[in-house]
Amino acid sequence: MRKVLQAKVPSDRASDIIPRLFSSGIADPGARITGGQGFRLVPIKEGRLADAESMGLEILSGDAYSEASRPPMERIREALSDLPAYDLARLPEKWERAGSAVTIKLGPSLFQYGERIGKAYAEALGAGSVLADVSGVSGEFRLPDMRLLYGEGGESVKTENGIRYSYDVTKVMFASGNLEERRRMERLDCAGETVVDMFCGIGYFTLPIARFAGARCVLACEKNPDSYRFLLENIKLNGVEGTVIPMLGDNRAIPGAHFADRILMGYVQTTSEFLPKARELAKPGCIIHYHDTFPVGAQDERVRRIFSEVFGEDGYEVLGIREVKSFAPSVSHYVADVRVRRSARFRPSRRS
Repeated sequence: MRKVLQAKVPSDRASDIIPRLFSSGIADPGARITGGQGFRLVPIKEGRLADAESMGLEILSGDAYSEASRPPMERIREALSDLPAYDLARLPEKWERAGSAVTIKLGPSLFQYGERIGKAYAEALGAGSVLADVSGVSGEFRLPDMRLLYGEGGESVKTENGIRYSYDVTKVMFASGNLEERRRMERLDCAGETVVDMFCGIGYFTLPIARFAGARCVLACEKNPDSYRFLLENIKLNGVEGTVIPMLGDNRAIPGAHFADRILMGYVQTTSEFLPKARELAKPGCIIHYHDTFPVGAQDERVRRIFSEVFGEDGYEVLGIREVKSFAPSVSHYVADVRVRRSARFRPSRRS
C-alpha cells in the first residue's frame, strides 16, 4: 500500500478546515479520510505540502486507503448525514442487485428523500439505477411493485452460475431466495430427456437445465407477456435456441399427452390446481419437481394428500422434499421431487 502525506485536522475544526482543503484542491479526493479520537487525517495531493502547512496543520505520513475501500453503508450514511436521526437509523442495510440495477426496501418515512437516497446508494454501490421495493409481488403473474428512485430504469442483465438473465425488475420478479434450487437444476442428469417447465418465467429453471443438465429439449411455457419477452431474449443470450421450445399461454393448453420425462412446477400457493395437467403430460417414470407453500412440519402429509388425490395412493413415489426458503411466519416454500409410477391414474379425472 502506498504512503501519502496527511494533514492532521482537529475534530473540533474539521467542519471548517476539511471543506477548505477540498475546495482549494489540497486534499486528495481519491483517498480515504481516516483518524482517531480528537482528529481526522486528510490525505493531501503531491506538491501541496506547503499549502497545507501554511494553514497551520501538522503533516504526517500514512497509508493511503482508497475511498472505494470504505464499507458502502458508511459512505451512504455520510452522504445522508443531514437526515433526521430517526430516518438515518432506518436506512436499509441490505439490497438486491440485478446487473446495474439495485433494489432496496424503504420504510414509509424515507420516501420523502427518495431521489437523494437513491443517488447515495447508486454512488456507493456503483449502480446505474436504484429502485424501492414497495410491497413485494402480488397477483397471478407475481408482479413486483417498484418505484424508481434514481437512474433511468430497472432493465438489466444478471449473471448467475454462468447463466445470463435479462429482465426488468419493475415488470417481472427474480426470486434471489431460489438460488440453491437454480443451482440444483443445473446439476440434474437430464440426458436425453424431454422436460416441461410449466411456469418458466424468464427462464429461471429452464436455462440451467437447457445449458448444463443435458436435456434433449425443454418445453418452456409462460403466460405473462413481459416475462415471455425476456424468456425469448434469454434463450438467445445463453445460446439454447436448439434446446428450448418457448410457448406463450396457459400451461393447461400445452398439446400432447404422456411425453414428459421431467416436469417443473415452479409456482406456489395454487400449484395443486395444475397437477392434473402435469399428470396428463407425464409418462410413466416421469419426475415432477413440485413447488408449493406449507406450514412448517406439515409438508410431507400435504404433499402425499395432494398427489394421492390426482395420481392415486400407489401412483407416485416421493423421492424427497426440500425447503427452498421461508415464505411467511411458520410457513415455508418447499419443493417435492416425485416420480410417477405406472400404476398412476392416466385417465382424466374430475379435476382435469
